[in-house]
Amino acid sequence: MTRAAAQQQDGLAAIFAVFLKLGLTSFGGPAAHLGYFRNEFVIGRRWLSEEDYADLVALCQFLPGPASSQVGFCLGVLRARALAGGCAAWLGFTLPSALILFACALAATALAGPSAAACIHGLKLVAVAVVAHAVLGMARSLTPDGRRAGIALAALGIVIAVGGMFGQVAAIGAGALAGLWSGRGQGGAPAASHLDFGVGRRTGAAAFVLFVGLLVGTSALAAIHAAPGLSLFDAFYRAGALVFGGGHVVLPLLRAELVDPGWISSDSFLAGYGIAQAVPGPLFTFAAYLGASAAMAAHPALGATVAIVAIFLPGMLLVVAALPFWSRFRSWPAAQHAMRGANAAVVGILGAALYDPVWTSAIVDAGDVTVALAGFLLLSTGKAPPWMVVLLLVLGGGFMRLP
Repeated sequence: MTRAAAQQQDGLAAIFAVFLKLGLTSFGGPAAHLGYFRNEFVIGRRWLSEEDYADLVALCQFLPGPASSQVGFCLGVLRARALAGGCAAWLGFTLPSALILFACALAATALAGPSAAACIHGLKLVAVAVVAHAVLGMARSLTPDGRRAGIALAALGIVIAVGGMFGQVAAIGAGALAGLWSGRGQGGAPAASHLDFGVGRRTGAAAFVLFVGLLVGTSALAAIHAAPGLSLFDAFYRAGALVFGGGHVVLPLLRAELVDPGWISSDSFLAGYGIAQAVPGPLFTFAAYLGASAAMAAHPALGATVAIVAIFLPGMLLVVAALPFWSRFRSWPAAQHAMRGANAAVVGILGAALYDPVWTSAIVDAGDVTVALAGFLLLSTGKAPPWMVVLLLVLGGGFMRLP
């Protein structure tokens, strides 16, 4: 092995190790993850400046996909000056929570009886509190004026009227067009500074072609050949490709892909979502639970692996595609206005999901309302850590359901 290769290998191991530590300790969702990254890599290790980190966060929030995982991927690429560094960072940050959720899926299939049903009900109440908190937070940041609030309400109406994945895609598209129209004649933010990731334009263009090819080609193949693994990959890939505005938006997208066709029950889906709030790392590792639990997954480990890779892959491909062109693209006012409209639309999409299936599946009586409201207040006012809210609501909500 050459000296350069050895140094690269050492670099990849070091990148994996530091992101593994973060994957084991980063509780609190995407916004908290970005704070952990800033403390670790800007203040502690000084991998990049405050301004460059803000630019990197802006890129990942601009694109579809899990923003915190995309930022981690970019930091790995930046440090190694190679895409392999991004893969090492992603694996370290994702692996702990993916393994925990996979184990929970196996345990869920082995448990039955009143106690298990009570725990599932408590986890469904967790989902009510968490999604309500996410809707409130996203509404504050993504719909700060009347125009964008109107876009969110229109998106909610589109989702209710049309339903399913098509309704959600239509709502995002309509939001982008509305943002573009409402921002006509207005300027945009100044162009971003330039970071050297060592990713060339050819690599970026190839990543975008691969992103589109998988999005279109996998759906076409799945329609022709009803292979379980291909259909599972297609469902998670499409969901990952359409997540704007934060990890919680994946909830309605995955429900349309998995619950509506009957691949997983609504109760199991919401229970897994509740468990995902209690573990560190990215929320997208919820896919490991779903992939292992899906009816079509004959081998749970394979199903979990396919789901995890498929849901993260589109966001990472888009980041690689954008890196060489980001400075120029971000300076286009039209692109900024379209993304503001799309981000406002996801508030409406998540608001619709808060009602159905989250509220309708979890709330049975006034006691459930009380427990869910308590969880919401703990998150929003008490600033309680998510794992504590999960524990308290599972105990409180589940206790009420015990015979």
